[in-house]
Amino acid sequence: MEKPFIKWVINTIAIMLAIKFIPGISYIGQWWGILIVSIIFGIVNTFIRPFIKFFAFPLVILTIGLFTFVINAMMLSITSWLSGQFHLGFHVEGFRAAFLGSLIISAVSMALSCLMPAKEDTNARF
Repeated sequence: MEKPFIKWVINTIAIMLAIKFIPGISYIGQWWGILIVSIIFGIVNTFIRPFIKFFAFPLVILTIGLFTFVINAMMLSITSWLSGQFHLGFHVEGFRAAFLGSLIISAVSMALSCLMPAKEDTNARF
C-alpha cells in the first residue's frame, strides 16, 4: 500500500515541475485537480504504456531505447487529452512540449525514486 502512494506523490511532484519549467505545459484549476491528473498519468502508464511499448518494440531496439522518450511523450499527451475530457485544466501544447515534459518527468521521477530508502526484506534467507 505504501509503494503506490509514494509513486503517486513522486508523479505529482514531477508533473508540477514540468508545468513550472516547460513552456507549453500548463495547468489552470483547483489544487486537487493536479492530484487527479497525476492519478490519470499513473493509470495511463500502467495500462496503456505496456501495449504501446510492445508494438513499438522494434523501434525501441532500432533506436537503442531512445524511442522510449517518444512513448513517454505520447503518455503525457494522452494524459492531457483525458484531463481535457474531465475538465481538469491540464494541457500539453504539441509534441515538443510533451517530449520535453516527459524528459523532466522521467528525470525527476528517477531522482526522487533513488532518494527513497529501499525497503529491507526481513524474510530473506541466506
